[in-house]
Amino acid sequence: MSESQGPVPGSGDAAVRAAAERAATTRERNLPQWPDLPIPNDTANLREGVNLHDRLLALLPLIGVWRGEGEVVYPTIEHHHFGQQITFAHDGRPFVYYESRAWLLDADGKVVRPAAREVGWWRPQPDDTVELLLAHATGIVEIFYGEARTATSWELATDVTMRTASAKDVAGAKRLYGLVNNGDLAYVEERAMVGQPLQPHTSAYLRRVAG
Repeated sequence: MSESQGPVPGSGDAAVRAAAERAATTRERNLPQWPDLPIPNDTANLREGVNLHDRLLALLPLIGVWRGEGEVVYPTIEHHHFGQQITFAHDGRPFVYYESRAWLLDADGKVVRPAAREVGWWRPQPDDTVELLLAHATGIVEIFYGEARTATSWELATDVTMRTASAKDVAGAKRLYGLVNNGDLAYVEERAMVGQPLQPHTSAYLRRVAG
């Protein structure tokens, strides 16, 4: 994935300062909490819940709930704009719970219908690599490997892709996530599927709404 195609991360210090300013509106928001749950709740807010595991420090800037808009492009599908919410949460153990929900938007920005969903786990390793397991509602399961490129950007590529009999043929994917403009989250994804070579597929720009 070329530098020109990915988000350009800001400095870590600038991102921290901007995050502190924006926390005035997001610091009180979190995932729904269950007081009667006998084990720790997932938390997307570092101010609440269990402490972040030391192994997750490289992913600390991602913890939160993010929402924004993006676009999907590919030779075999119609171009669309979409809205998206991404959650990065933890329960004190050395992995991050990830969930993405998207919805298609029309030319006026109005919601058309629900779109892609995916869930998974980011698993940082002692050698500073990151394993990412993703399951898509379309019948695709992927295992990515990657690492932090800087304190505020992460790049991953698939090692294994699997699919159900009813899913599209997918050969591989790459993703680059980064904090931009001093605290927002952007990502780009390249994907090789249905006989097409690896090429841009989705990108989005999201702002923190919780955490």
